[in-house]
Amino acid sequence: MRHQPLNPELFIYNRKKFTSKILPNSIAIFTASPQYPRNGDANLPYRPHSELYWLTGIPQEETCLILFPDCPNPDLREILFLRETNDHIAVWEGHKFTMAEGRQLSGIKKVMWTTSFESIFRQLMNYADHVYLNTNENDRSTFFEDGDIQFANRCKKEYPLHQYHRAATILREVRSAKHEEEIKTLRRAISITEQAFYDVLKFVKPGIMEYEVEAKLIHRIIASGGNGFSFEPIVASGPSACVLHYIENNKRCEDGHLMLLDFGTDYGYYAADMTRCFPINGKFSERQKEVYNAVRSVMKQAVKLLHTGNSLNDYNSQAALIMEAELLKLGLITQEDIRNQNPEWPAYKKYFMHGTGHFLGIDTHDIGRRYEKLPEGAVITLEPGIYIPEEGIGIRIENDILVTANGPVDLMEGVAIEVEEIESIMLAR
Repeated sequence: MRHQPLNPELFIYNRKKFTSKILPNSIAIFTASPQYPRNGDANLPYRPHSELYWLTGIPQEETCLILFPDCPNPDLREILFLRETNDHIAVWEGHKFTMAEGRQLSGIKKVMWTTSFESIFRQLMNYADHVYLNTNENDRSTFFEDGDIQFANRCKKEYPLHQYHRAATILREVRSAKHEEEIKTLRRAISITEQAFYDVLKFVKPGIMEYEVEAKLIHRIIASGGNGFSFEPIVASGPSACVLHYIENNKRCEDGHLMLLDFGTDYGYYAADMTRCFPINGKFSERQKEVYNAVRSVMKQAVKLLHTGNSLNDYNSQAALIMEAELLKLGLITQEDIRNQNPEWPAYKKYFMHGTGHFLGIDTHDIGRRYEKLPEGAVITLEPGIYIPEEGIGIRIENDILVTANGPVDLMEGVAIEVEEIESIMLAR
């Protein structure tokens, strides 16, 4: 790991949060994400399973966790299974966690090798009535028969008389409210992201390529102890900024164009997510400034919607109406457009076609209950945008906001965002 290990008290706390919600005499099983092949004998970079990492702090393949709070054998109520290493693995792959390291990172006393999982699992299933299994229930996911689905199908085939339950419904609730250790880790990810942004502001000029900007970002992230980008970075200059998920990053940066930079640092397996727009030559045109300040105005008003009395769904709906008012001021839509709009695709969506925010945490698009009131400790993105393809202008600005009982806290407060701040930094190069 490049980062400092998180405090194991976090994972002890997380497991208690989860097990407090399960039925009596229940067993819950979590397995690691598999190592996916890239081609031939090469693998894609390994990414730990979000839920398993949240519960254990172990970012290693072939890891398993069993939680059985009512197990008649007290020694087997929490068991962490790790991949056993050998001389061959040590030479070809490097270090794997020892049992002592597993206990230290996770706070779990009972650590065994994964080769023991089958016998222990079968033994414990004989004493459990309810079984909690995890599947990918992120609102943005599409079906994929991954390891979780395969394990669930196997369990139901081999143990058809148990009562099965979805771990994801509990995790959606308990993962959305962040522990102070998680907030600390997110702040570190944000700090590295901020520094990478400043590196780019001092570097960008007409004539460079978008991929040179991407290289500048990743250099700072890796040099600062980050795992890498928290998602594929968007480095979009000129008209490319009107493509919401533009990731080609292969255009020449032209004088007079804006750059939309949407990226974040993965630190400690927690994701920062920031978007900034700035002029490639260091000076906004009057039109660019007008549209930029309209987006900034939506941010200033919509942040007030991020409180514990609001849901994520309501926040997005209410923020859209703020954007509608700004688009009217810009003359991009009219009252007649609004009167004649299709309720399924309101007039504002011609220039603002995505939501204003999403849950953030281990995953960039983290899980949470979008139709229920936001819990204290939730972290939500604030990212309005205006996209005008006919003018070659695409502007989105994004900060990460912590929801507290005393109101929203901007975790990116202090990162340059106003027109004057950005121009001052760029013109001082």
